[in-house]
This record gives sequence, structure tokens and C-alpha cells, in this order.
Amino acid sequence: MAETPMQSIVDWREFREFAAADLSRSFVLTWALESETLVIEIDLYLTPEHPFYEKPRPSEDACIRPAVIEFPYCDRIESDQMPADADPEKVASQLGHGSIEGLSRLVDGRYEVRGEFGVVVLDAERPILRLKGP
Repeated sequence: MAETPMQSIVDWREFREFAAADLSRSFVLTWALESETLVIEIDLYLTPEHPFYEKPRPSEDACIRPAVIEFPYCDRIESDQMPADADPEKVASQLGHGSIEGLSRLVDGRYEVRGEFGVVVLDAERPILRLKGP
């Protein structure tokens, strides 16, 4: 990965896909590259404004729903945990799980996902957020 600090121009809070969700309180479960699409399975924290929000049960602290973030046409994935020239499928399969610190589009058009799993930078189309069924 590049040695220079990367600057974001668009934070995840500005993407309409993530309205009424809080990525900073969400958790990555798995990563996979499937047919040129990076698929990140997450436990997504929903705020009360989200149409699928449900009041948490007494034993729960929040409304968490299974979801996926898809990055279509992903042709390059870099991780601070892997060599820069590693195969994208191998990089995706080696990425760990953990809390998300942020997601942003960088000045050069790439996307950066940060969290307990490290820093992941990818060349792909705009992310798509999908809630999984019951």
C-alpha cells in the first residue's frame, strides 16, 4: 500500500446507502470476492430512523441486523496485513473480522475500510448495502 496518508473526500455518513445505520457500531463477520464483487458480511447497527428498525428486546442493547456490503467490479484489494501485489481473492479470504472504524471514498476514487481487521483499500464501484432476510 502507499506510504503517504490517504485523504477521504466522502465519509460513509454521506452515502445514502448507509442512512439510518451506524457502521462505527457494526461488526465485520466475513470477506469474500465473488464474481468481481467484494462481499462483506456484517452485523449492522440500525438507528430508530431506519425502516427495518425494531425496538430491542429487554436483553438486547441495540437493533442489529445481518447485512452485506457489496463493492461491485472490485479489481484490486490492498490490505496493510498483506503484500501489495497479493491476489485479490487471497487478500479477501485472509481478511479478519472485527469492529468497523470507518468507510470512505478517497481522493483518487478508491474506497478505504478501516477497523480491527486493519486498513483495506480497494478499486471498485460505489458500495451497495443489503439487509439479509429473517
